[in-house]
Amino acid sequence: MNGVTDGLDFSSIQLIGTAVTPAVMVSGCGILATGLDNQISRITARIRDMVREWRTLPEGHARRALLREEVAIMDRRHAILARAIAFTYAALLSFVATSLLYLLRRSVPVPEALPVVAFSLGVALLGTTAVLALASLRLSRRAITLELGDLFREGPPPGSPGA
Repeated sequence: MNGVTDGLDFSSIQLIGTAVTPAVMVSGCGILATGLDNQISRITARIRDMVREWRTLPEGHARRALLREEVAIMDRRHAILARAIAFTYAALLSFVATSLLYLLRRSVPVPEALPVVAFSLGVALLGTTAVLALASLRLSRRAITLELGDLFREGPPPGSPGA
């Protein structure tokens, strides 16, 4: 068999499939970037709210120290998510490069390993994004723990085992 059956050139179909796979990853990166951007925007708004609250409290108020600590945590989260979105866009570019390299193989001699390396790089970059998102979640939990500690300073929340 020479790769052509019933008028279909399977090598072309295989090439299209190979080129489309990274395109699907590009779409996934876009969705991920949108989610990360939304998180960054919410953190920015929350930091502004906390700073505004901090400014309204009198000097020496206990909540001011808590807000300062929470703002520092939120700032670290913001920085981590900004790095994560940068890695996501780098992955997106890597998947676009992968598609282009596969498509170019029809007309230009592209080494077989080059598109595979580009795709692998994109996957590694997305893995880094996932690790950074997990680090951000860990920091988020720290900020919530601080807030809960302040809220329930006088005793455990109603319905908890220590109540």
